Amino acid sequence: MVFDYDLFSACVVQSLLESQPTYFRRIALNARRKLLTVLGASLALGGSLMVSQARAQDKGTVGVAMPTKTSTRWVSDGNSMVTALAAKGYKTDLQYADDDIPNQLAQIENMITKGVKALVIASIDGTTLSDALQKAADKGIKIIAYDRLIVGSKNVDYYTTFDNFQVGVLQAQSLEKALGLKQGKGPFNIELFGGSADDNNAFFFYDGAMSVLQPYIDTGKLIVQSKQVGMNKVSTLRWDGAVAQARMDNLLSAYYGDKRVHAVLSPYDGLSIGILSSLKGVGYGSANQPFPYVSGQDAEVPSVKSIIRKEQYSTIFKDTRELAKVTANLVDAVLSGKKPEINDTKTYNNKVKVVPSYLLKPVPVDLSNYKEVLIGSGYIKEEQLK
Repeated sequence: MVFDYDLFSACVVQSLLESQPTYFRRIALNARRKLLTVLGASLALGGSLMVSQARAQDKGTVGVAMPTKTSTRWVSDGNSMVTALAAKGYKTDLQYADDDIPNQLAQIENMITKGVKALVIASIDGTTLSDALQKAADKGIKIIAYDRLIVGSKNVDYYTTFDNFQVGVLQAQSLEKALGLKQGKGPFNIELFGGSADDNNAFFFYDGAMSVLQPYIDTGKLIVQSKQVGMNKVSTLRWDGAVAQARMDNLLSAYYGDKRVHAVLSPYDGLSIGILSSLKGVGYGSANQPFPYVSGQDAEVPSVKSIIRKEQYSTIFKDTRELAKVTANLVDAVLSGKKPEINDTKTYNNKVKVVPSYLLKPVPVDLSNYKEVLIGSGYIKEEQLK
């Protein structure tokens, strides 16, 4: 049995009022007034807390459309978005589309029908969503392109991502450093890989990298034996590691019978793993034929393990936890009628308009700093790398 002190006090006061002389009645009356004042304040405070909590839990639902679960990076993004939006008081409808464009389109249209307040979309193909986004805009739903720019639509309100051109610069600089190109070393053989041509980011990655590598190609310090240069020749549909592996097989067979490849520009860890598998298949990784320097992106656990084994040379860390926080802050500001924080109003033209953006800084990672950057930040736990 729980003792109710407030109820007991009220009963005592009422008893005094009914049975005691005037003097005590006056004291009891004053006591009752004070008690009611305290109880009233307590109820008011409790009530305001309940209302506040109710409001926090009643901000509505945000639809989060992610491309695939096959990459641990996107799983992390999805989980981080749910956590960040929940902290702001929003429910989420998180959907993964298995890299299937019609599937993602159907998921987004379903979210619109269910009346989400905003859509956060990491698109599979940024050119296929215009009609659905028009429906969303007609219903007043705010649209945020997440990491990948949605092109061809006037209804993209904001874009949150990393500095994608700089990602490419950092990838190329890691190869520049490994080969000693600044010190005049060379010539070296290099092969180039790009991301999926239906992902606007892939062009930024490639252009950023070529801003560093092209001068060395022009002077002959870097030689592309295949002569395959440009996104129309080096792109990798759906960022598929198996496609990258098959292409690397063909390159090695056709152009490197009696030559050695010294470096490979890879824009993503999933491609890097496929490229390295191809290299292992023809004997790279021995003392006589060491691995070429292979870049990457996203700091996925398999690639970090590969870096520790001295196979993959480098990757680019993009802290998706921070990207989720920035996106949640932006969603909350927009839905609350406030001005969201952005830091770029010039870079990202989606072929209809320049989309206001928030860009985060990418961080290069290799064997020298992976512990400090990845484990030190808590992004990867040390036991995951064993």
